[in-house]
Amino acid sequence: MSYDDENIFAKILRGEIPCKKIYEDDYVLSFHDINPQKKIHALVIPKGKFIDLDDFSINASSEEIVGLLKGINIVAKKLGISVDTGKGYRALVNINEHGGQEVPHLHFHLFGGERVGRMVE
Repeated sequence: MSYDDENIFAKILRGEIPCKKIYEDDYVLSFHDINPQKKIHALVIPKGKFIDLDDFSINASSEEIVGLLKGINIVAKKLGISVDTGKGYRALVNINEHGGQEVPHLHFHLFGGERVGRMVE
């Protein structure tokens, strides 16, 4: 599968669709989910054209990998949900059809601000 430049996250990265930004650096963009599932529900996406975590793991540079992981931590701290600043959070990534991925651009969901509950129901 090739990367779809018309997916919603690609459009957000290009500034064609607005978002409620939380954090941005050279490697990631983070923003609030438009349909939050928990008290705090943020998305963290790499700026590179990666379809999913498998694609990212194979094709991302070392700098992009470190940048994404550090970006997730920075966002959790900014939101007050990291272990340092809060009571913890869940980071979730869906991969492809059976994993429930809806947008074909790698994205991590960060849930927090309340007990998240069971991992799989």
